[in-house]
Amino acid sequence: MHKKIRIIILLFATILLLAACQADEPAQPEMVAIQLPMGYIADPQFAPFYVAQERGYFAEAGFDVTFEYIFETEGVSLVGATERPFAIVSGDQVLLARAQSVPVVYVMEWFQKFPIVVVSKVEAGIETPADLNGRTVGLPGFFGASYVGYLGLLSASGLQPDEVKANDIGFNQVESLLTDQSEAVVGYANNEPVQLAAQGVPVNIIQVSDTIDLVANGIITNETVMAENPELVERFVGAVLRGLADTLADPDAAFAISQKYVDGLEDGRKPVLEASLPLWQADTLGLTDLASWENTQQVLLGAGLLDEPVGDLTAVFTNEFVLANQE
Repeated sequence: MHKKIRIIILLFATILLLAACQADEPAQPEMVAIQLPMGYIADPQFAPFYVAQERGYFAEAGFDVTFEYIFETEGVSLVGATERPFAIVSGDQVLLARAQSVPVVYVMEWFQKFPIVVVSKVEAGIETPADLNGRTVGLPGFFGASYVGYLGLLSASGLQPDEVKANDIGFNQVESLLTDQSEAVVGYANNEPVQLAAQGVPVNIIQVSDTIDLVANGIITNETVMAENPELVERFVGAVLRGLADTLADPDAAFAISQKYVDGLEDGRKPVLEASLPLWQADTLGLTDLASWENTQQVLLGAGLLDEPVGDLTAVFTNEFVLANQE
């Protein structure tokens, strides 16, 4: 065979092979720029999202993400109005929004354990929920996840709110406890106990999730996005799950990445991330369940925060996008 003919045949075969390989590769999704409502400030507890950003998981899924630090209620409103496709929101806020006909849907449970705790000095002798009877407890306010977790703890323990002396102390839990203005305070497992430990103060911690299973922070979208572009939701949930898995597998690397996203983040705040890890762990990351939604709704009804049940709770959340990302 003539040398030139052999070369042409080889080139043609190579072109066919390359074309076949390209046909097997999944098409790269079109890049979508989104703003993601987070919490009020940048914080190392958002490490899974920073990891997903830094390692290109969001980009691979087709998202150009900008983190937006605003109040949780604002995130709910923006997603409900389809002005944002996703936000990080707690389960109680989802139920309150649905009660007002805001069409948000919870599509991934990030915090598997409700992060609210009751903290007291060891010498106060408050070791169980029953020990709160007759005690002075400081709350950051009679609203939000702290209040819901506190009420859920009392209810599940057979205590009535009027059996505990609850006070609104603002976000001054550590100071209130250290100065003995409160015998116990309500806060977050990855916040107040960490601060007190850093000051060498021995404390007892009552974890709400040890008594009652409530729905904590996760990812929401809206019904329109879910119905019209389910692949968008699936890809976003998948990127977050990858960042979460990486963070759990290598917290040190995740903290180092977080330092690029949280101004002035020093090694002294690494315990915030370390205290968060047990709250996120699960056999299958991201799944939520009906029983925890029923518990959360019951607490809201008992507190008068909901006038009536929201209806079909299975319409409030879905696991389909988490399950679609399981290999």
